[in-house]
Amino acid sequence: MKKSAILKPLFVNMMLFFGYNTAFSQQMVVKVEIDPAITFQTIEGFGASDAWSCQFAGLWPDAKKNKMADLLFSTATDDNDQPLGIGLNMWRFSIGAGSAAQGKLSDIGDEWRRQYAFLQPNGTYDWNAMPGQSWFLKAAKTRGVNQFIGFVNSPNVLFTKNGKAYSTDGKCNLDFEKLPAFAADMVATVKGLQQTAGITLNYLSPANEPQWKWNEHNQEGCPYNNTELARLYKGINQAFEQNKIATKIQVGEAGQLDYLYQNGDTLKGNQVYQFFNAASPNYVGNLSHIDQSISAHSYFTTSPLNKFINTRKKTAEGVAKVPGLRYWMSEYCVLGDAILKGEKRDLGMVTALFIARLIHHDLVISNAASWQWWLAISSGDYKDGLVYIDKNKTDGAVYDSKMLWALGNYSRFIKSGSQRVQVNNISTGNTEVYVSSYKQNQKLVTVAVNPTKQEIMLDIDIKGKGQNRAQTYVTSDNYNLSPFKQYNSTKQILLPAESVTTILSK
Repeated sequence: MKKSAILKPLFVNMMLFFGYNTAFSQQMVVKVEIDPAITFQTIEGFGASDAWSCQFAGLWPDAKKNKMADLLFSTATDDNDQPLGIGLNMWRFSIGAGSAAQGKLSDIGDEWRRQYAFLQPNGTYDWNAMPGQSWFLKAAKTRGVNQFIGFVNSPNVLFTKNGKAYSTDGKCNLDFEKLPAFAADMVATVKGLQQTAGITLNYLSPANEPQWKWNEHNQEGCPYNNTELARLYKGINQAFEQNKIATKIQVGEAGQLDYLYQNGDTLKGNQVYQFFNAASPNYVGNLSHIDQSISAHSYFTTSPLNKFINTRKKTAEGVAKVPGLRYWMSEYCVLGDAILKGEKRDLGMVTALFIARLIHHDLVISNAASWQWWLAISSGDYKDGLVYIDKNKTDGAVYDSKMLWALGNYSRFIKSGSQRVQVNNISTGNTEVYVSSYKQNQKLVTVAVNPTKQEIMLDIDIKGKGQNRAQTYVTSDNYNLSPFKQYNSTKQILLPAESVTTILSK
């Protein structure tokens, strides 16, 4: 995430954007048809990252850090069937560049944004150097997380041109003469986590948001153009081959969706073609450890409405040009390119509904196989966290958010391996309700976002099936992913006003 790139909000009508434009004199009925025979992408999972706050939150008292971990990862329920957490199955581990060891000399003013590293300034490894993040790795695994992604914002300061974890001139800061050493560090990190923490990194993302300049030294970051990225991927691929590392290399992490498909920036854009078309000089899609997926971040593409929709359509079209290529939306929080500003926490439903609507469109229009949030835990006064804590290194209060629970309407119930299926809205008029559905064997998980101020009755016809029993779970002002109602039929499912509802049917 690049906070310094916050754009001035576009002044669109908030009520219209959220679908509050219709007044109802009576309860509206929305009719949809679900066709389980028509399938789209296979869902791999939902996740968030441990960047910044987890290095300290993982040092808090046991009861409080376990509460944070339960909120994020738990699939358990209490005696009333209330979920204890949102069941994330993917966890992004930030492989720091060592700026924390430099202290103030790192030039990164906020110590919460400096990052520790296992690799020490003297070239040795200290596997106890990141105790907070390591605690969350183990807590995630204990609670059932089965996909771990290591991601790199900047190479370790031992391998950068300026000895810092940011770029001085806005250009690539990796000293490519030290690429073999950087690749060896990635090998050592993968092996070290396995041996000391019992954690296998399924994926490694060695560059994050390479399009940005990262020259403002307020967090770790490193720019790359496509040629430099290809060289980086090839170097790490070779090291993984030689050391028999099973971890796959995740390509992309583009700062905006349009960098995946557009031709305007020939140096940093059009990444699907650049990395996965054999005609490109930067082709890496045939390398042994390159995962057949490409990732991007949904920042700066959420308004106005035509841009919001068209960007996601073009993303899906661009990825589909490469048979078998999967798309991950691998980072998002609210920055300010829409009707919402990133500043100021919002633990309530306004931001939660915005995020649920975004998840819907990223899954349904751009065919994302995975959807991942930025900061799992935040200490800031910003719309960037799922769980919030006081900005205290050793103790404080823990706050859940409606953003957490709204994401849970997806992450808790849409299991890895589920397939998105066709949903047709057969109602007349613009209902402003967003419905998507996912097939798990003979079961369906349907998520409905109702941002209006009116209760709505959802009439679901499941093609090829009769009446189906259903259970709903609701996130709203009054509920946190709570069990809401049971039905003997999917013909009259109540969607409370300003809510996200998951419907489990079979």
